[in-house]
Amino acid sequence: MKLEVTGLTVSFAIPRATVRAVTGASFSVRPGRCLALVGESGCGKSVLAHALLGLLPANAQVSGQAVLDGGLDLLSAPPAVLARKVRGREIGLIPQSPATHLTPVRTARAQLEEALAELGSTRSAAELAERFGLAPRDLDRYPHELSGGMAQRVANAIALAGDPGLLIADEPTSGLDRPLVERTMAVLRELCEEGRAVLVITHDLRAAAQVADDIAVMYASRLVEVGPAAEILDRPRHPYAAGLVAAQPDREFVAIPGMPPELTALPPGCAFEPRCGHATAACATTTPAMTAGVSCHHPLRETVRAQGA
Repeated sequence: MKLEVTGLTVSFAIPRATVRAVTGASFSVRPGRCLALVGESGCGKSVLAHALLGLLPANAQVSGQAVLDGGLDLLSAPPAVLARKVRGREIGLIPQSPATHLTPVRTARAQLEEALAELGSTRSAAELAERFGLAPRDLDRYPHELSGGMAQRVANAIALAGDPGLLIADEPTSGLDRPLVERTMAVLRELCEEGRAVLVITHDLRAAAQVADDIAVMYASRLVEVGPAAEILDRPRHPYAAGLVAAQPDREFVAIPGMPPELTALPPGCAFEPRCGHATAACATTTPAMTAGVSCHHPLRETVRAQGA
């Protein structure tokens, strides 16, 4: 299942302001490959994912295109089409904080069996759960009896119940310890090897490096760099991407100075300009176009790995 997104823009009208959550995002997710969407919290990553599935509130204004194989545009599709033909069948969603998305008064087994029945799957709940490391007895627990890792595995199983060709994982490692993070990423990698397309949304670059073929870096509603994972992790060209990489424990472990802007008050030029050591006067007034995978007036050339050596 291939997804081609072009110019995706999302804003929310609120009293006396407009939240510009996603601005002109363009990317593709291909079968057998994983795209990791990375960036600091609040930059618009989860809004982007919810826009693809039609899960935004009524005050959202959405434009652009998000076309699946076969020509269906997710952004203009009627809600009934998204509900009956897309969610769970064409696209599976692993939600952020899965324990809070499970019904508290029903066991994991009941919820997984309901998903399988609704989506017309012939597999059993035990068979699907076993793939994700859940014992049969785990399925008979209620959500409050599940650990964070178990709830994550239940969410993984439910997302795969309809055998979708595209999987969106929204912060699938949030709140998990490192061994569970690595196991979750390994499962997502396996799904890619099976030929599925996977979109992972995360702020954890270490996790992204484990699973991603490609990386899209998001800052203050905009994609600022998109390209092969190996290139962005070793030779980032946007100063913000370079800052994210350098902040990792196995690199320079230095935080990016300053704070991102509010999405209700984005500046006229490059939003990263106040935090950027390479900015010039043009950066404060003109938003750079995406050129050859990077949106920056002064793209970097050095490798972060070499700088940290």
